[in-house]
Amino acid sequence: MTSAAAVIAVSRFGLGPRPGELAAAGRDPIGWLKRQVTASAPEFPAFADLPAGPERMGDLLRARQQRGDAGAAALFRQSFRDTFRQEASARLRTQIESTAPLRERLVAFWANHFTVSVQRPPVLGLAGAFEREAIRPHVFGRFSDMLLAVARHPAMLVYLDNGQSIGPNSVVGLRRGRGLNENLAREILELHTLGVEAGYTQTDVREFAKILTGWTMARAEDPGAGGFRFVPDIHEPGGKMLLGRRFGNGGESDGREALLMLARHPATARHIATKLARHFITDQPPEAAVARLTRLFRDTGGNLAAMTEAIIEQPEAWAETLPKIRTPHEFVVAALRATEFNGPGETILGSLRTLGQPSFAAPSPSGWPDTADRWIGPEAVLRRAEWSMALGLRIAAIRRPDQLFAETIAPVAGRTTELAVARAPSAGEAMATLFASPEFQRR
Repeated sequence: MTSAAAVIAVSRFGLGPRPGELAAAGRDPIGWLKRQVTASAPEFPAFADLPAGPERMGDLLRARQQRGDAGAAALFRQSFRDTFRQEASARLRTQIESTAPLRERLVAFWANHFTVSVQRPPVLGLAGAFEREAIRPHVFGRFSDMLLAVARHPAMLVYLDNGQSIGPNSVVGLRRGRGLNENLAREILELHTLGVEAGYTQTDVREFAKILTGWTMARAEDPGAGGFRFVPDIHEPGGKMLLGRRFGNGGESDGREALLMLARHPATARHIATKLARHFITDQPPEAAVARLTRLFRDTGGNLAAMTEAIIEQPEAWAETLPKIRTPHEFVVAALRATEFNGPGETILGSLRTLGQPSFAAPSPSGWPDTADRWIGPEAVLRRAEWSMALGLRIAAIRRPDQLFAETIAPVAGRTTELAVARAPSAGEAMATLFASPEFQRR
């Protein structure tokens, strides 16, 4: 393979090259990527002292029980905000320093697919734990296992209100006159599994919502407060019909069986294959690649390690060098990996807010967009250029522009970019020119 293939490996499949990484990948780009597809996840020191999601959810439940909404608000202002900053900084530090960037890209991809967002205040102390607990352990496992972990995690149950979903004919529903909340059921069908074009109906959404009643968190006074708990008294009794399949009155097991059915559904295979191809190949992925990935997902029962290796092997993934625009998060991480910048986490988090993609803050359950039209416009380009200049001036004393150029975009840089970097009036401006170049803005 050519040296351009090394850029594809470290930038589109990875997170941008650290010093020496382009050369390491260039010897065997496909082999370099496949060696990162391992079942065992490495230990990350940055995550060592962060609280578990159920622990934080328990704190919230106890605050509400003891002091009402005022107690919950105080917890948000104090502890949850600190937890959020620690989680977001640890995530960034891991992405910047990782020697297995393909794994980190997949963690980010799946966390975006199963979005929880701090735009809902209770998620502020839970979003990082959600990614560590429900996403990270499963990126090379089975899709069905990730789906189950996601649906049971307190962050998702809070974000999509399933704790407020009560079977109308359940013990609690009849006593209180409360009813269904369809948010979790709808988003699992529309976003997480089948996809919006799969042909399910509003009746399917409602029946699935009934199946998921009772999926909530243990109360403040219960053992394991904040962790997943199935509560029979709020579960809708009787049979339910989802996608033509009847589910009995099996309580929690009905929800597990429904999720497994959805994970194995042909429409889910197609939906996941399309999203992976869009992310790793191009905004409008080739139908042949999507079809191959769809078949593999079905044949392997959603084996995500096999899917990852297959994407790496797709010829279309290597046919075009820089078809994807980097999101602001990808751009910042790539620049900091290239320069080994070790600035404070709060500064980096501020950069993401300035560039329009704050951590854990997707605007809706559909997550951040994965196509160029959302990220490139006049104002966005100007902000990236200004950020590039600020970083270039900060690192000019410790990095040489020609060396940085050679270790990042040299194999794919056009003559215009090469001359602009070489002829810049100062080292800082040369660095800024490199970061703002079309080649560095793409992957």
